Amino acid sequence: MMPGHRSGRAARKRRKKQESITQSVSLSHQQQYVRLKTFLHQRGFTSVLLQPARFTDTGRGLQALKTIKSGELIISLPESCLLTTSTVLNSYLGPYIKSWRPRISPLLALCVFLVCERHRGEASDWFPYIDVLPKTYTCPAYFSDDVMAVLPTSVQRKALDQREEVRGIHSSHLSLFRSLQPILSQPVEEVLTYEALRWAWCSVNTRSVFMSHPSSDFLFGRDVYALAPFLDLLNHRPDVQVKASFNEVSRCYEIRSVSGTLRYEQAFINYDSHDSQRLMMEYGFVASCNPNSVVYVDTDLLCDVFKADRGLDQKMKFLRENNFINNLTVSSEGPSWRLLTALRLMALPQTLYPQWKAVLLGQRCVCPSLTEQLHVVETLRQEERCILGNCLKAMECSAEQQTPDELLSRQPDDADDNEDAVS
Repeated sequence: MMPGHRSGRAARKRRKKQESITQSVSLSHQQQYVRLKTFLHQRGFTSVLLQPARFTDTGRGLQALKTIKSGELIISLPESCLLTTSTVLNSYLGPYIKSWRPRISPLLALCVFLVCERHRGEASDWFPYIDVLPKTYTCPAYFSDDVMAVLPTSVQRKALDQREEVRGIHSSHLSLFRSLQPILSQPVEEVLTYEALRWAWCSVNTRSVFMSHPSSDFLFGRDVYALAPFLDLLNHRPDVQVKASFNEVSRCYEIRSVSGTLRYEQAFINYDSHDSQRLMMEYGFVASCNPNSVVYVDTDLLCDVFKADRGLDQKMKFLRENNFINNLTVSSEGPSWRLLTALRLMALPQTLYPQWKAVLLGQRCVCPSLTEQLHVVETLRQEERCILGNCLKAMECSAEQQTPDELLSRQPDDADDNEDAVS
């Protein structure tokens, strides 16, 4: 039996190691990606460095076909391949949008174009691109009430706001949608639905690159969106560095590697230094091992902790008036300065009201005895954390060395038996 047990443990370790290795499968041969590459090639783009692939850890992405060195150009996508508001205004939608009052936003113009082009199917010039866009998204705009209910309070409000924002955009532009009936082959109510607009809104918000455009006489608001076929298959990784911008000389949107990528590994970009909440809100995913991740401390928690303080309402009002009620966070390195400052103020007695402002300005007015008390408590909590960490490691080691049958059949040890006998 013992040799068999050792063999079982070795097999489990090998299996665990294999599962931790990222594997990939090329998607280049699939019809929709062949069609996309043909579409882009006709517009002046070819890629010899990257190919679409599916990875076990991230799903769809772009794989390096050869080692990409630091400083090397990863991708250079011609302006003719970018879908912008210029594309929309120069299309069959142009006359309708240009004459519409009040003027609509660049974001809405892109959303309406995407919905109309998807409605046209293979007759659309942009069908090869639209065909590879996700059919659904994991942004809060898609969340059901049940999913919303399990979100942390701080992000739940933002998620609900996002969902209502999309609903509001749809309901407030029904007249615009009805005006587009002449270019649609089905009733507008069946094409420009809330669900269709939500899909387009998430497509633009999660997949567009930042590209500043000149202001238009026909649109209202800042125009910084550009949908970039193929390029938008690049996934985010927080520890990767790239340089990305539109090159005014080459008239291409370019991404240059800073970190480099090994052959056959996934090529990543960096969407910015976002924490996990921001990534979920903006892009619909959470990056593992994100050094920018924090835990947001909700004001309801502060109120619960200090509920016995008679001056709680006055202190919360003071924090709110001085814009210290939001972005109270804890990272792996400890509480943020804003959270510490808010806690210092909450700990002050009413008699020190004149010093509240000084606390917000960063001036310390905590008495030495309180500092010593906090240090003792901090030491205790750190010791407990260390004990729990060591216990967890010991349990993991024990579990790795035993089979499931051994774990289930384990009897109390002699020390436990003796202790029970004494009692």
